[in-house]
Amino acid sequence: MAGVRVRVEALHRFFVKGGVTLPVLSGVDLTLEAGERVAILGQSGSGKSTLLHMLGTLDRPQRGRIWFGDRDVFSRSPSELDALRNREIGFVFQFHHLLADQDALHNVMVPALIAGEPAAKAEAESAALLKRVGLGARLRHRPGELSGGEQQRVAIARALIRSPSLLLADEPTGNLDPRTAAGVFDLLLELNAEVGSTLVIVTHSHELAERLDRRFVLRDGCLSPVGVAA
Repeated sequence: MAGVRVRVEALHRFFVKGGVTLPVLSGVDLTLEAGERVAILGQSGSGKSTLLHMLGTLDRPQRGRIWFGDRDVFSRSPSELDALRNREIGFVFQFHHLLADQDALHNVMVPALIAGEPAAKAEAESAALLKRVGLGARLRHRPGELSGGEQQRVAIARALIRSPSLLLADEPTGNLDPRTAAGVFDLLLELNAEVGSTLVIVTHSHELAERLDRRFVLRDGCLSPVGVAA
């Protein structure tokens, strides 16, 4: 599946705590061309994850729109959003979020099974993808039996099992040592290129961000393009 054009218009998000309004996003605008690879940089607490969660329809803005292709994603019904998330959007998180009681193979199979794929087909596709990420000998290992880098490879395979048109990665290497992080990042870019997904990566690493097509920094609720690492 090819990537999708995503357009963010005047996105606002705030939280209220103890009667105090805490602004997080203050009119964010962003256009992602189909198949483009983009990095979002910023300090901890700047709202990067909040923005990513809204791109993935896991959170809603108070104001503003997100266009997925030619349709405002939040004009969809809850069931339509669930279907969109399952079919079109892949997620890779810093802390994996794998099912602890399931082996690597079944963790990768989950999105396909939710979509109604026959179990045999989902299993064959998941096994092939795990072999592709170098875990062919670890199919039956549970997350607790895998290293951090191996768990993240499982998470990447799970995110790509449905060949999503939009792939979102939130600090995908932030919990790994530098050498493992470099290998995981290489794998993520390689597999994404094969699928052709539009890719958004939230990262603290300017070095990794410079390998993508464009870079933005989120500061004081606003998103600004950057040409080189600061």
